[in-house]
Amino acid sequence: MADHRASVVVNAPVEQVYAMFSHFNDFPKFMRFVKEVTYYDDMRSHWVAEIAGRHEWDATNTGWQPNRRIGWTSTDGLENAGVVTFTPHGPNQTQVDVTITYNPPGGIIGDAGEALGTGKRFERALQEDLDNFARMVEHAPAGALDPMSSNYLFHEGSAAARGETTDAQNRTMDQP
Repeated sequence: MADHRASVVVNAPVEQVYAMFSHFNDFPKFMRFVKEVTYYDDMRSHWVAEIAGRHEWDATNTGWQPNRRIGWTSTDGLENAGVVTFTPHGPNQTQVDVTITYNPPGGIIGDAGEALGTGKRFERALQEDLDNFARMVEHAPAGALDPMSSNYLFHEGSAAARGETTDAQNRTMDQP
């Protein structure tokens, strides 16, 4: 299993940062490799990502604590899990720490690829996407920090902005 971490301080209150980050189907709007996150129900979602190839998995939410922690673990497809913690950094700042653990696909070849640079590229991309998230939250228009109306959330390098999202993801972005 490979562990990767990223961290950022967002200039917004923890309640707003948590609300935005826990809305997984917005991830393709600020992340470059996440092509789709669609929901089955309140606890389960389907993910599509392109990192060293196309990968899909179903995930279940785990260990959620409002304004403090979100987590997930895959139940099918690419074996992975993640935890995101939110720590107030004063009244208008939030520390966001992300840890993602996954089993590189491809057995020994996947493990070798992880050691030879795929893991470092993934961690660098994760940090860049987390920085994109922080900038977008900080520059959001007044009243826009509501995940149910987050149409402003697009980073020019994101999968959504580049037109690389799936049809299923596009349908979720078209919903009000």
